[in-house]
Amino acid sequence: MSEASPSGAQPTRAPAPAPRPEKPKEEAPSHIYLVSYPKIIFLYPTFLASLVAAIWLSFLGSPPVPTSTTAVAINTVFLVVLAINLVILAFDFPRTTSLTLFFLVAAIVMGLILWFRIDPPFFKEIGLILAAFCPLANPTFYWTIVGILAVIFLIVMIVVRFDYWEVRANELLHHHGFLANLERMSAPSLRIDKEISDVFEYLLLRSGRLILQPSNERRAIILDNVPFIKKKEEAITRMLSALQVQIRPEGAAH
Repeated sequence: MSEASPSGAQPTRAPAPAPRPEKPKEEAPSHIYLVSYPKIIFLYPTFLASLVAAIWLSFLGSPPVPTSTTAVAINTVFLVVLAINLVILAFDFPRTTSLTLFFLVAAIVMGLILWFRIDPPFFKEIGLILAAFCPLANPTFYWTIVGILAVIFLIVMIVVRFDYWEVRANELLHHHGFLANLERMSAPSLRIDKEISDVFEYLLLRSGRLILQPSNERRAIILDNVPFIKKKEEAITRMLSALQVQIRPEGAAH
């Protein structure tokens, strides 16, 4: 026979774990603004590099000279950033092209390493040539670049405020002109296509091309260089999906 507990009470069971609270679904926005920016905005790495160089050289105090390792390094880094930035602006780098470029650079680096082992004196001569490369610029030069780019960025920000698109639940609005001209289009049957044609531009600002095709319009609306394009597309899709959910029960009642 099994012995009963001294108190005669039944064994207690462990309490069941409380259900995890469900994450609240993100509500659909009431409106979304879409702005197409010019490619000049992708020069912000050059702007930041110029700003850092200007501040750094200003704190050095003495004018840059070829014997100043710090000044030469700052100028060299700025030139590298500028060169890469201009290449990004000049060419498009789709995913396939980017992979090809990566493997090409890797092959060149491997080839140079093998060449260095085969013919070291040749690279010593190249080293002497590179040692003579001493780019120098004073703080005024960099402050000038900072000022020019800052003015351009400011003008761009002002101009885009007079030409942008607004997506609402049932219509698409185009705000344009200094007199606030407004063009309305039907939005419930809006078709959205997203294109990321340049990997590096997407890395810089998460930007891409957004193509809007209203149901009652023959021409498609193409917006290039839309920052944070994935978030914009998801927000529009969520808005239009919420509208369809609200419309269907009313249609079914009839």
